[in-house]
Amino acid sequence: MEPIIKLNQLTKRYGAKTVVDALSLTVYKGELFCFLGPNGSGKTTTIKMMCGLLKPSNGTAEIVSVDVWKDPLAAKKKFAYVPDQPNLYEKLTGEEYLRFIASIFEVDDHSFTERKEKYINLFELTGRTDELIESYSHGMRQKINLCAALIHKPDVLFLDEPTVGLDPKGARTLKNLLRQLCDEEGLTVFMTTHILEIAEQMCDRVAILSQGNLLASGTMDELRQQGGQKDSSLEELFLSLTSTDEKTNSVVNELKGEDK
Repeated sequence: MEPIIKLNQLTKRYGAKTVVDALSLTVYKGELFCFLGPNGSGKTTTIKMMCGLLKPSNGTAEIVSVDVWKDPLAAKKKFAYVPDQPNLYEKLTGEEYLRFIASIFEVDDHSFTERKEKYINLFELTGRTDELIESYSHGMRQKINLCAALIHKPDVLFLDEPTVGLDPKGARTLKNLLRQLCDEEGLTVFMTTHILEIAEQMCDRVAILSQGNLLASGTMDELRQQGGQKDSSLEELFLSLTSTDEKTNSVVNELKGEDK
């Protein structure tokens, strides 16, 4: 399998507080990878370091063999990032915004038109892209942002809580699309979500983070083996691993000791 994302001892500190602690992960081409953890566990901080938005205190992040901080322009050509709260140019129409993003990535007119039509139809934005983005609902903003992220056909798609604001049909459309792009086109997706059912249904592998530390990583079967719970759901495994009781704290400390 071809490594597409490689994190090596990735760390972020704010003063004496360590938000992400020596995180090492590898994600492979065509994987739909879910990054899970409680609020404040360091998920968004990790993604921002991987996207060149937040400088690591230590360690490295590589996207398609390019170090994000040594060659940021080359790395950023390889991926797209959709945050949980999309910040868009509200005085542009949806069409203008998509054209603007396409121009940044030097997408030719034919490819732009083909991909734009595909995605606005898929997300039911047909007839709405001539309206100003400021008039869009949160769900529509999320949809136009997803269209923009896919317009240049990235190697890697980072998604931070992508179903937030989407109606059930939009969420189902996104889930089906991501699975199709990973399986058929080799897109690699790195996604955070609090909806564990989505993660269990969609993802090839899962990593669970707590207080900046990697607790477990692997397929569902591998997580069950690590957790010693043969038939457990992802929700049960997640709650068990991230619980704050004495036993779990002991396991976390052992894992930290092994990493170091």
